[in-house]
Amino acid sequence: MTADVVPLPRKEPTIEPMLSLTASGMNAVNAVILDRMQSEIPLIPRLAGHLISGGGKRLRPMLTLAGAELVGYNGTRHHKLAAAVEFIHTATLLHDDVVDGSELRRGKAAANIIFGNPATVLVGDFLFSRAFELMTEDGSLKVLKILSNASAVIAEGEVAQLTSQRQIETSEERYLHIIGAKTAALFAAASQISAVVAECSEDEERALEDYGRNLGVAFQLVDDAIDYDSDASQMGKDQGDDFREGKMTLPVILAHARGNAEERKFWKDAILGHRSSDEDLAHAVSLIAKHNALEDTREKARHFAQRAIDAISIFPDSKARAAMAEAAQFAVARGY
Repeated sequence: MTADVVPLPRKEPTIEPMLSLTASGMNAVNAVILDRMQSEIPLIPRLAGHLISGGGKRLRPMLTLAGAELVGYNGTRHHKLAAAVEFIHTATLLHDDVVDGSELRRGKAAANIIFGNPATVLVGDFLFSRAFELMTEDGSLKVLKILSNASAVIAEGEVAQLTSQRQIETSEERYLHIIGAKTAALFAAASQISAVVAECSEDEERALEDYGRNLGVAFQLVDDAIDYDSDASQMGKDQGDDFREGKMTLPVILAHARGNAEERKFWKDAILGHRSSDEDLAHAVSLIAKHNALEDTREKARHFAQRAIDAISIFPDSKARAAMAEAAQFAVARGY
């Protein structure tokens, strides 16, 4: 009699291979970050440090380091550039929290709540300036063009999101355009610059850019799903922030499109800010579940994650490629 074959449990993807791959490089990047956030004005390192030391995943600078490993770059230029990427990201977070009036960031009080809006905006400006200082020190006009263009595109994406806020007619196409700008542009640039410093071919450079861009879209899609299916302790921000701010994210766009007349009226009132209580949020979550909008949002994220993985298939199989592929899978599977 043959024993039943017990299937092995499916291994959940983790960020650990990426962390391991980039650990040494991240030590160098963190040293640059710590050095360049210093100022004779004590409030600047205090406020910047509040966010920078706040437990973020540091995924964007990790993409620069992982890309360098993937293409076999052995220099150190990418350390300062990865720090510049993190400064750009941190500056946008500081500005975002002021714009959104956020109270939590990474599980603790947002900088604007502790230090006030004016100081938070100005320290964000300081970090942008430090990022450009690091870029110019690198000396590559191409790198400068890539990162400065990404900074402009991020700002355009944030403005586009602001003008789409409380606009119930926002389409899925417009939403994808917005997240492609406000999130994916920096992922793409962070990945691409590693190929530039390594003097790779145009095909390799484009492959890394495509990897980052698709990963960035997948990452933001999951972030927007998480807002409706995780609690604050997991997310590091309040559940329902997007709902109360009237943001038209994909779960809402799908639930609204699939709803009946009564449900559509609810969504219109909610997005306009007339339905924002805890009970209204609970009703919104139930409608999103009813129309399978979270799973479909995650499914779209899986599609973009697979595109990211496919993009780097032009490179030989390696520890770096495997770690980057698993990072893309993790970006979709995560619950925080």
